[in-house]
Amino acid sequence: MTGEKKIDAIDLKLSALLCERLRCAENISALKAEIGEQVLQPEREKEVLDNVLGRTSSELQTRALEKIYRCIIEETRLFQHEWKSRDRADRV
Repeated sequence: MTGEKKIDAIDLKLSALLCERLRCAENISALKAEIGEQVLQPEREKEVLDNVLGRTSSELQTRALEKIYRCIIEETRLFQHEWKSRDRADRV
């Protein structure tokens, strides 16, 4: 398998996992709405980053992965806000 084909295969797996992550975030949003918790949870976001960054093998990977995960976390947070807004609108 060429390097490009390998990256393509990884991208397919990664996109499927990111969609699964968003479905989990949707479920978490529903739970947060029920118990009145805010979407933004800095301590949880720090926990996610610490967990992921603890598995890198170089400083360069750590910096790149931190940027990627900060984007993932931000987009997930925006997704949760949007889901919460739509859920409220559907109830009205």
